[in-house]
Amino acid sequence: MGLGGFSWKRAVGITRIKSNISRSIGIPLTKSGRQRKVGKAVGCGCMIFLIACTTIGIGVAVGAVLLWA
Repeated sequence: MGLGGFSWKRAVGITRIKSNISRSIGIPLTKSGRQRKVGKAVGCGCMIFLIACTTIGIGVAVGAVLLWA
């Protein structure tokens, strides 16, 4: 049973220590935080990869057309 919003970890200072460590190293200490950070990085990387592939594909297509002409 809960104590009405009381947290012994917060009272002792564990929450503050974890927060400071997480900020200083730049990596979240919670599982969901790490997953969110990786998801952002992968999502951005996928978009860059897609743009690069599209650009290369268009370049190859244009090169092929110029060679045939």
